[in-house]
Amino acid sequence: MLTVSTPSCLRCYTCLFPAISPLDCFKFPQECPAGQRCLSSTATGRRGKILTMFEKSCAIAAQCGVSGQKYASGLYFNYTNVCCDTDLCNGAVSIAALSWGGVALSLLPALALLLA
Repeated sequence: MLTVSTPSCLRCYTCLFPAISPLDCFKFPQECPAGQRCLSSTATGRRGKILTMFEKSCAIAAQCGVSGQKYASGLYFNYTNVCCDTDLCNGAVSIAALSWGGVALSLLPALALLLA
C-alpha cells in the first residue's frame, strides 16, 4: 500500500500593516496555505519622532528577506520582512519593540484594581 503524505500547513500570527503594537498581532492566528511561511515585518518612519508599525502574516517565499518602503498615513515607512518555518514562530516580540505607551496601557487594569 502506498501512503502519500501531504505537506502540513503552518499556523501564523496575523495583523495587517499598520498595526501600532506587536501585541495586536497575537489575537489572530490563522492556518496558512500549503508551502507558505510565517512573516514578521517591522516598519519605521519619522514624523517628528520615530514611529514603528508591525505586520504579521502568511507569506510566499518571494516576500521573505525583502526590505523596502511602504506608504501609510501620509508617511513613508522603511520595512524589513523576516520569515520562519514553525507554528506561530512569528510571534516573538523583543523588549525594544514595545513602547512604554503600550506597556502602560497593559498595566492600567492592574493599577485600577490597586487604587480601588
